[in-house]
Amino acid sequence: MGAAIAMRAAKNPLISALPRYLTWRSPGFRRFCSSSLDLQSASLSEPELDMESHVYTYPLIPGRKVLGTFKEEFEIGSRIITIETGKIARFANGSVVITMDETNVLSTVSSAKTDGSRDFLPLTVDYQEKQYAQGVIPTTFMRREGAPKERELLCGRLIDRPIRPLFPAGFYHEVQATVNVLSSDGKQDPDVLAANATSAALMLSDIPWGGPVGMIRVGRIDGQFVFNPTMDELSLSDLNLVYACTRDKTLMIDVQAREISEKDLEAALKIAHPEAVKYIEPQIKLAQKAGKQKKEYKLSMITDRTLGKIRSLAEGPIDSVFTDAAYGKFERGEALDKITQDVRAKLEEEFDEESLKVLPKAVDTVRKQIVRKRVIDKGLRVDGRKLDEVRPLHCEAGTYPILHGSSIFSRGDTQVLCTVTIGAPGDAQRLDSLVGPPTKRFMLHYTFPPFCINEVGKRGGLNRREVGHGTLAEKALLAVLPPEDEFQYAVRVNSEVMSSDGSTSMASVCGGSMALMDAGIPVREHVAGLSVGLVSEVDPSTGNIKDYRILTDILGLEDHLGDMDFKIAGTRKGITAIQLDIKPAGIPLDIICECLETARKGRIQIIDRMDEELSSPRTLNDRNAPRLATMKLDEESLRRLLGPLGLHRKKIEQETGARIAVSDGVVTIVAKNQLIMEKAQQKVDFLVGRQIQVGSIYKGVISSIKEYGAFVEFNGGQQGLLHISELSHEPLSKVSDAVSIGQELSVMCIGQDVRGNIKLSLKATLTKRGSEKKCLEDSNPVSSDGPAVNFWSTLADLPVGKEDAEPLVLRTDSEGESVGENVESSAPSVVVRSAAECDARDNVNYQNATKKAKAKSLPRPYNSVPSQKDKVASSRSTIDLSSGKRIASLLNISQVTKEEDSLPMDVSKSRSSRVTSVNANSLKLGDRFTAKIYQIRARGLVLEVAGGVRGMYKFEVDGRKDFEAGEELQVKCTSFSAKGIPVFSLLEGK
Repeated sequence: MGAAIAMRAAKNPLISALPRYLTWRSPGFRRFCSSSLDLQSASLSEPELDMESHVYTYPLIPGRKVLGTFKEEFEIGSRIITIETGKIARFANGSVVITMDETNVLSTVSSAKTDGSRDFLPLTVDYQEKQYAQGVIPTTFMRREGAPKERELLCGRLIDRPIRPLFPAGFYHEVQATVNVLSSDGKQDPDVLAANATSAALMLSDIPWGGPVGMIRVGRIDGQFVFNPTMDELSLSDLNLVYACTRDKTLMIDVQAREISEKDLEAALKIAHPEAVKYIEPQIKLAQKAGKQKKEYKLSMITDRTLGKIRSLAEGPIDSVFTDAAYGKFERGEALDKITQDVRAKLEEEFDEESLKVLPKAVDTVRKQIVRKRVIDKGLRVDGRKLDEVRPLHCEAGTYPILHGSSIFSRGDTQVLCTVTIGAPGDAQRLDSLVGPPTKRFMLHYTFPPFCINEVGKRGGLNRREVGHGTLAEKALLAVLPPEDEFQYAVRVNSEVMSSDGSTSMASVCGGSMALMDAGIPVREHVAGLSVGLVSEVDPSTGNIKDYRILTDILGLEDHLGDMDFKIAGTRKGITAIQLDIKPAGIPLDIICECLETARKGRIQIIDRMDEELSSPRTLNDRNAPRLATMKLDEESLRRLLGPLGLHRKKIEQETGARIAVSDGVVTIVAKNQLIMEKAQQKVDFLVGRQIQVGSIYKGVISSIKEYGAFVEFNGGQQGLLHISELSHEPLSKVSDAVSIGQELSVMCIGQDVRGNIKLSLKATLTKRGSEKKCLEDSNPVSSDGPAVNFWSTLADLPVGKEDAEPLVLRTDSEGESVGENVESSAPSVVVRSAAECDARDNVNYQNATKKAKAKSLPRPYNSVPSQKDKVASSRSTIDLSSGKRIASLLNISQVTKEEDSLPMDVSKSRSSRVTSVNANSLKLGDRFTAKIYQIRARGLVLEVAGGVRGMYKFEVDGRKDFEAGEELQVKCTSFSAKGIPVFSLLEGK
């Protein structure tokens, strides 16, 4: 044996490098290859050298089964594609694994052993994407995949549409194609690979089929067409074309585009055809190597004798029904059913059992022949229209005003009701697919209830037809939606078919476009769609089309009896979506391209009618328009908002009806109107808190009552003191006479006391009984400089949390005491009416402040406000009420220096004085000082005096009005408004 090995080594030097055990003799073993079982002899087999890979294979390994596999490899669009059979799923009638990069798809086909006694082809395509294909465990409770998802249904339809027309006529045996994605790299969409693999599996099987089919995806980036683009490339492409064909005819087209012109789309179709044909030759070669011989199946065909007999009985009555254009859909259907029953009665009298078995199919064949002959020979349609005529249109927008958007669109007897609902970004649909984005913010749901065709049925789960029609309309409208960074809402369009007589999906496009505009969504322009049909005459000898007619806006009957349903949607500028389904085994591409221009003319006609009803998006109204507000919170604030297990958020949503979504620390509140938004914001502010502003109004709850006042819980759990003097404009003997524990009320923040407690006022939000209302609103103009502090309205009129309100900013002087820079919103709650009263008040305040400054210790301040890091991020000016520091006094006593020498004699005799530093509480009637013009309004001035105090001056009837901002004026305090705002007058000659 050693000599024999040495001789073989001399002949082939490579064998000398083999391990010794690989050269041993082996006993006989069985080899299973190409569906054959052979017994190998016990003779020594030499290793076989693969001349391409230069790798030796050793089939003689004891106890090991060798699977014979067959493979074809080819290149399309700079990507290598491989189709392989024989390795897995060997018991299936046909099985193929197709590979591109790291994406592998298995497709199998099987046929039931039945007699095929039915009048339709029961073809089922099941497409499955399981999470193991991307190395992920499902997140469901059972940790396994459930019912088919929308994407799986859509991919199943994409595979079904091109292969169904190629089954022979009369083949009604049940066929099932099962497609599984074995692995996915996330770069390539497996749907096109799955369709080509299914075509190859049918070629390998014994099922009669007129394939193969080639399918390819084409994109366009910067004007250049890209074949088999990746998902990243598709996101940059303005075209997503899926094209399926045989060697010379088109089978299926599916398009999503961004308003591509008919000329550019025609160029894309013509360049896609030769690339798709490249998939066909490898399938033929693989079938020659490993395919099964086609089996003889029973075909359910109607004999010429039976068809002729039924035609003689039914042709005349059917022709009279189709000649009368006055028939409606249901009237025509009832008349045709009556004709069928009359023919049945005659056949029963003759006991013709053979004809009775095929009667429905034969009558339908006669109908088809009559309708097609009228269209080809005379150009007459069922309802009397011209070939290029669109049915009468009816458009109505804003049908139900309480909805965000609604519309009704009718084309002939086809009618749809479309509604729009706008939600938070968190309401976007989550997609659990192997490729593509994780969420979808725009959704269109199409519903086809049984009543729309006057039938009885029950509603089930996802329907393939409804999902397909809804996705087509969704793709058509998606092209005109604003970008996500400009319009952050999630949008759901519901299309409810009210009555159906053809092209309900295209009616959904038209109705959905109007409903979006009615909702105020800034879509660029209207999108419309219609369906184009084809009636052709085929040469029996060659199978080629020798004559044809193109029909615009086909009826349901024309769709059933015709050759093609070509749905095209778009704007005035171009096409946004296409779906082509055909019945014959292919249509020439030239006829398909000819239909594009016909569809464009009909589409423009529909858009013109839609523009007459509503030509631009409506402006958002205050009553029904949805509202969206966002805020960024830190972790602590988010915890307070959500609560345990999201309890707080759910409670707010239940009590207000608003929707609250949280993503990456950003809280989004969506409400159906402004009233609900305000309620939700108040509850969020109560839980989370916000920067406190002096002069702002807050919702609070009385938590406890004392003899000197009540404590109010507000702004996310903070406590404020509502003194008895701030409860009412009228004197009160007891606090309980005005409020009670648990009572909800609106209070205004008026400052902070010496202990750091927040001071609140209830009477500042109330109108003083018996006081004359001054119509300051008339003198409350809008400055051209933009929003500013509104001095021409009372404090009670300021909205809650008004962003342009000027706050009170606390600062610390050199001695560590807190002093305030007061603005209008921190005006005193008691109006100073005379100089004597002002002197008395100053003396009391000065003595109290001096005593407190000399005190050895002060009570620990109440920590009423959380630290700055717990606050809501906001661009508004805020006050610092942090309580870790001792605050001796909120208000500082002004220094008054009399300058009688510079005043007129009559003025120097009075109590009036020139003020060099002033705050709101030390300001007195008759005080004179130099003020600077802070802002010029239409009816007066906003003046700022020393110490930051601001007041107002109203123009006199015949007085001076030529002022400039920043100009200094000599003024005198003459009065105070009802809320303590100082009113100034100009000194004479100043």
